[in-house]
Amino acid sequence: MEKEVLNEQNVVQEVLELIRGNLNDKQLSERLSDYHENDIADTFEVLDRYEIKRLYRAIGAERFSDIFAYVEDKENYIEGMDINNLAKIISEMDSDDAVDVIEDIEDEETIEKLRSMLDEKVAADIALIESYDEDEIGSMMTTNFIVIHKNLTIRQAMAELVKQAGENDNISTIYVVDDDDKFYGAIDLKDLIIARQYADLKKLISTNYPTLNAHEIISECIERIKDYAEDSIPVLDDDNNLIGIITSQDIVEAVDEELAEDYAMFAGLTAEEDLNEKTLQSMRKRLPWLVVLLFLSMGVSSVVGVFEGVIAAVPVIICFQSLILGMAGNVGTQSLAVTIRVLMDEQLKSKDKLHLIFKEMRVGFANGLLLGTLAFGFLGFYITVFKQHDIVQAFFISGCVGIALMCAMVMSSLVGTLVPQIFHKLKIDPAVASGPLITTMNDLVAIITYYGFAWILLVKCLHM
Repeated sequence: MEKEVLNEQNVVQEVLELIRGNLNDKQLSERLSDYHENDIADTFEVLDRYEIKRLYRAIGAERFSDIFAYVEDKENYIEGMDINNLAKIISEMDSDDAVDVIEDIEDEETIEKLRSMLDEKVAADIALIESYDEDEIGSMMTTNFIVIHKNLTIRQAMAELVKQAGENDNISTIYVVDDDDKFYGAIDLKDLIIARQYADLKKLISTNYPTLNAHEIISECIERIKDYAEDSIPVLDDDNNLIGIITSQDIVEAVDEELAEDYAMFAGLTAEEDLNEKTLQSMRKRLPWLVVLLFLSMGVSSVVGVFEGVIAAVPVIICFQSLILGMAGNVGTQSLAVTIRVLMDEQLKSKDKLHLIFKEMRVGFANGLLLGTLAFGFLGFYITVFKQHDIVQAFFISGCVGIALMCAMVMSSLVGTLVPQIFHKLKIDPAVASGPLITTMNDLVAIITYYGFAWILLVKCLHM
């Protein structure tokens, strides 16, 4: 791993030396052709405005657009660019990447001026993608693909492929439309290349090729997209017209964004945060959940108040409250994580969900029995030696802690498994049942279980 990191750093350093060297534009362009666009994009963090301009002048708008698509935080560089050059770069980009660049421009006047300078087809493609909500498949598609008619011969199909490949680089799958320009199917590039000239093109077409509707919600179809494992998947409108494709790179980005969103929810945030966010922005994302959790925690504290008599009668039991709460919270969070991962499978049946509930409860019971037994032994010794209680009384107290711990862990497993399933049934993202929420709910369950057992066993039965 360390060797790979060093190699990456060396490549970036080599690119930097080329850009900052004494090569003329033609020489620089030729030398940079040996490097991947992503490696060149990594140098933008240390290049100044004049060096970026020199790079653009040397390699031209087309190659620069390929590099700029890999650049992080594009808004940091857009402001210093000449608007004419920026228009040329956007015109050379895939439509989905072009939309990302436009979204990073804050000045509306600049955006309008930029749109007027774009090629008519590029502007139309951008407008099409922007017409979809950001959580819809249409918002992340690209119009960079090859399309042919089903009635062509093999020779005509190859000629059309060569013609369109000059403008579109997603050529591994060729899409086919019928006489009414409706989506008909897809052809693998390899099958077309090796086909005999006299063969029937229709025999190469997969008419049951997977498709997506442009209005489908991204989070709801990610698993289906992943299952197909195709280089690209066609996107259709409501009239079955082929309007774009989702590439494997788009799929990776969608999965990454979905995981990041779930991770944010799991941490009790309303949205993902980044390192450069302002304090107020971070507060807005965290505060809603914290307010909810505040009132839930107040409920937990109120329940503790109900058991004041138990605490007054056996003060030592309050020493082990954090142990019960901590273990219950840990078990609940583990069950939550397992359940959310399982619920990603849209084919999951009701009996499988029921099996998961009982399985998690069995695990909680087994772990609780083991840890409760350990707590019984060690805490009994601790209360006897360090708290100087009678040995019988000490082990009654530790036994109460052990039983309460086991029951709290079983109940926490149930809550951590059941709550996200209920959320999922209600069409709410189960990640909303975040760690802090489950932990606070489990605190309530654990408090009632612990002090309830203490009241019954120690106060009512043993009259301690």
